[in-house]
Amino acid sequence: MFSLVRENIRIAFDSIKSQLLRTVLTILIIAIGITALVGILSSISALENTISGNFSSMGSNTFNIQREEFAIERHGGGQRQKQNPIITYAEAKDFMDTYKYPLTKISLMFNGTSSAEIKYENKKTDPDVLVVGANENFIQNSGLKIAKGREFNVFDVDNNNNVCVIGSDLEKEFFSTLNPINQTISIRGHKFKVIGTLESQKTGFNSKENYRVIIPIKLARSIFTNANINYGLSVMVEKKELLDNAKDEAVYTFRNIRKLKPIEDNDFAVESSEDLINKVASITEYLYMAAWVISIITIFGSSIALMNIMFVSVTERTREIGVRKALGAKRKTIASQFFIETIIVSQLGGILGIILGLLVGLGLSAAAGFNFTTPWLAMISAFSIAFVVALISGSLPAIKASKLDPIESLRYE
Repeated sequence: MFSLVRENIRIAFDSIKSQLLRTVLTILIIAIGITALVGILSSISALENTISGNFSSMGSNTFNIQREEFAIERHGGGQRQKQNPIITYAEAKDFMDTYKYPLTKISLMFNGTSSAEIKYENKKTDPDVLVVGANENFIQNSGLKIAKGREFNVFDVDNNNNVCVIGSDLEKEFFSTLNPINQTISIRGHKFKVIGTLESQKTGFNSKENYRVIIPIKLARSIFTNANINYGLSVMVEKKELLDNAKDEAVYTFRNIRKLKPIEDNDFAVESSEDLINKVASITEYLYMAAWVISIITIFGSSIALMNIMFVSVTERTREIGVRKALGAKRKTIASQFFIETIIVSQLGGILGIILGLLVGLGLSAAAGFNFTTPWLAMISAFSIAFVVALISGSLPAIKASKLDPIESLRYE
């Protein structure tokens, strides 16, 4: 039994070598489908891991009060989605003064500019640095970690101290060989002493999270005086079991600040990291479905190509089949020979497709800054699909080969 299987494997490899160009093309056709599956699924998985990781770093006991919900905007019928009013500084300050839920810390922030030019001695950056104005709770509530030095305290904010915390990319650009603490940088002509640096954040989408400066919010308001600045509020609850009640109280408080009537919907959003992660998961579900549909269509085409090539192989080797049958080979022996050949070709295509798919997923993740993880499910699925392709594509040619009449086969030219 085992000797017969070994013999069929040897014959299959001999056939593959004798028809190398055709075999390589077949393997490539199968590999394209598997590459699409593994590459797309691994990229989507990396995207999901990155976004979910960013949200989860905020902390499971933290929620944000923001202008809009996290969602993919859809515009249909030529109508634009209604946009909520901005959260003004007066509203944010009123919330901080009014909201008295126990065991909570409130952070306040706004993005002053995303195109600042930062100077240090005779060096300067491109005008694409993000400057954030924030209070003393912002870094902790956002799940950020201090790598060196310290973060703001309430005295820095209340006294308008010219201090700042910088991102890891800025630290590398200016202070790769220096200790950044107590160094002085310049933002729009204002001098700031660096009191801390942030740990690197894996953000994706070429985000500026690592290329930013955080300064005290009151001082930032005197520097950045743009109209219609939107402020962000974040509330951290010391005990997770109090989170839902804290959110309800925050909604009630902010509705009162906005003077909303009981029948009116909220014109703001209150979302926790878990809410955001769940929304990301629901969005990526559709991406996974689309990836599977695209991949299955491609793999279906690969199955047809492999089947056609195996039919051609059966036709070309009709005399060989006749000789083997004349020497006593049984139907199942002939069928297994072609079936094993199909499995070998499909698995070689599957392995090549997995390797290429991993490289595609890794390349896209590296280019976008995503957190790449090995897509085991996609790899297992790829092997399974390659085997199913072999079953489907190899069955009919193998059956045809096994049913050939030996006498007619020996006459075949």
